[in-house]
Amino acid sequence: MNEMDTGTDRHWSVRRWAATLGWVVAALLIAAVAGGAIALDNLGDARGKLVDRTDPQLIQASTLTTALLNQETGVRGYLLTGQRDFLAPYEQGKQQQTQAAAELRDLGAEPGTQEGTDLDDVLAKAGEWQRLADVWTSPGRLPDVRDADQGKAQFDAVRAALGTQRTDLAQARADARSSLNGASLFLTVMLAIIGGLVMILFVILYVGFRRAIARPIFALAAEVRAVSEHDIHRRVHATGPRELVELGADIEAMRQRIVEEVSQLHRAHTLLDTRTQELQRSNSDLEQFAYVASHDLQEPLRKVASFCQLLQRRYQGQLDERGDQYIQFAVDGAKRMQALINDLLSFSRVGRRSGEHVVVDTGDLFDTAIGNLEPVIEETGARVTHGELPQVRGEATLLTAVFQNLVNNAIKFRGEAIPEVHVDARREGDEWIFSVTDNGIGIDPEYSERIFVIFQRLHAKSAYPGTGIGLAMSRKIIEYHGGRIWLDAEAEEGHTRFFFILPAPPAPPEAVLVPVPGGTPSDIPSDSNENEEA
Repeated sequence: MNEMDTGTDRHWSVRRWAATLGWVVAALLIAAVAGGAIALDNLGDARGKLVDRTDPQLIQASTLTTALLNQETGVRGYLLTGQRDFLAPYEQGKQQQTQAAAELRDLGAEPGTQEGTDLDDVLAKAGEWQRLADVWTSPGRLPDVRDADQGKAQFDAVRAALGTQRTDLAQARADARSSLNGASLFLTVMLAIIGGLVMILFVILYVGFRRAIARPIFALAAEVRAVSEHDIHRRVHATGPRELVELGADIEAMRQRIVEEVSQLHRAHTLLDTRTQELQRSNSDLEQFAYVASHDLQEPLRKVASFCQLLQRRYQGQLDERGDQYIQFAVDGAKRMQALINDLLSFSRVGRRSGEHVVVDTGDLFDTAIGNLEPVIEETGARVTHGELPQVRGEATLLTAVFQNLVNNAIKFRGEAIPEVHVDARREGDEWIFSVTDNGIGIDPEYSERIFVIFQRLHAKSAYPGTGIGLAMSRKIIEYHGGRIWLDAEAEEGHTRFFFILPAPPAPPEAVLVPVPGGTPSDIPSDSNENEEA
């Protein structure tokens, strides 16, 4: 762990990479925004000076010039004609002059400025001329042409001052326009710089992300892919940020665990193969044993049974009562041994000599089973009924044995009433659930598992005949078909109900139903171990 920590300390973490790139991006963006703000401010100042100050001053200066020229024209007309109507422009011009001068003051023509100096000079020259004009136009004084000539010479000084003012304002306007153009150019340059910075930021982010994060991720992914596709023993090594290095270490630890587990799995497979071979040999030995039991063992057993029966027939009545009893015990034992051997062989053959699984009608199978049990049914007067039974996929002979065993158990373990057995089925999803219900002696739920064990009995063999293999055989057949069988622990008192499940056919049956041969199958015992307790 310390070695891993020492290795990862040399690598920047993703957070550190992100913080560094973020600070670089933030600094560049702040610089770009500051430059853009300065450019916009300069552009606004230049535009304001031109539009809001210089151009209005030119307009008001032109108005002032017009007012003074109207005054001069009115006074000169009066002096030349002697008609006082010509003085109207003079009076109106004074009012326009006052208004224009006030506007110029508001626009910045204050004393101490260039505009103020020019305006003061114009107003001073105009004042001197107006004082003379007031004298020339005063009531009681006759107009004189010589005053007009003198007024013209005096007004030339006013014209000169107006010219100077106009020249200075024109220069100011040119300077303002130049400043506006400069500010606009500066803004354009700043926008270009901002665009360049954005591109630089994109490149920095792309290159930084690719170099610091993406490339190590791709490299780690390639190593993991190489391990998963080619060589699981290849060591995984990660570079880049600390998190990726730690992730690579975790992947390497997981790879080592997988390698170890795979090695254990290989060892388990090897052991399984060995056990499978041993099991095959054991099965072969069991098959050989079954062959011996079915031929070599039964032959001397039949001979013992035959001679015991001969002894019973020949010497019956000639021996004492105990001798006859001993011979009877020997005959019964030999017959029971033959039944046990046959039932054991039948149990061992279930699923080993399997036939083809086809779609069969369980109603037909049930009818066949009832036909096989007809002598028992007639003897006991049992009433055997069934509901609608479905089609399933399986081996007809084995499934017939299931119905035969369960119905035979229900009749054999009966009470005092006439036996009644009912078989029904219902579908749930992809399964058919069958039920076999009788009014027999019942079974205590605590024996619900024991009754399915081979050769297990709940009653003495003298009370109910049989070898106790029927339910074990039924269970093995049902499980061989992919289902299960169990005792209903909630059946009402004095009744027994078995449930078993068989898978439903995956598609609507189209195959021809397999005919069920009559009679009990030779390999399937009709006996049962449903040793019910009252």
